[in-house]
Amino acid sequence: MRTPTHDSDFSRTVDQLADDPNPYEPEVGSMPQNDLTQADLDNVNKTGTTTIGISTADGVIIATDMRASLGGRFVSNKNVQKVEQIHPTAALTLVGSVGGAQSFISTLRAEVNLYEARRGEGMSIDALATLAGNFARGGPFFAIHPILGGVDDEGSHVYSIDPAGGVMEDDYTVTGSGMQLAYGHLEQAYEPDMSNEEAKTVAARGIKSAVERDTGSGNGVFLAEITDEGVDIHGHHDFDDVL
Repeated sequence: MRTPTHDSDFSRTVDQLADDPNPYEPEVGSMPQNDLTQADLDNVNKTGTTTIGISTADGVIIATDMRASLGGRFVSNKNVQKVEQIHPTAALTLVGSVGGAQSFISTLRAEVNLYEARRGEGMSIDALATLAGNFARGGPFFAIHPILGGVDDEGSHVYSIDPAGGVMEDDYTVTGSGMQLAYGHLEQAYEPDMSNEEAKTVAARGIKSAVERDTGSGNGVFLAEITDEGVDIHGHHDFDDVL
């Protein structure tokens, strides 16, 4: 076999491929990366937040405050909807950085739609919670700690999803910067098999307790009522509207 001459077309091709041992392998995607410093993160819009999820005899009630802040020191928005529908009978709260939480919600919503389109059936809430935990653990999302609430054939469910991807189901749960204040109220007021209307009052009072002292929470309450018929979300700037 004739050795290619120096600087021929063939030899130049060999040189170009020398740095790539196998140019025919498919390109593999990678997770988004960022080079943000801690100082950058301090200026990210954060929800601060108090969020509450309560499992009831009728379904699930989720309550959140309405404030977003910059580093917990400056109120950047007074009308943030921190609970979003992600499934025909399930909703998720926004806790942590606003961008990370919004990306997390849109990703989950897309996966639920794909699941239902491919299988022709709805995703169970347990499967949705597992998926959310996997995304929280392995995805490019800033620290988030949402509550997932939903209703399926097995009944009503409330899960907290921690930043490391842990998934924990409970009768009621609270996350966010005002959680200690809200938990104090729920420990006293919660009763098994409450109706949705009773749980709305308990959840709203829990949010009101938190906003009295937690600077990251405030400006009203969003209430999401979840039943086997769907998700209904309403915001209230005046707590007297729901108490």
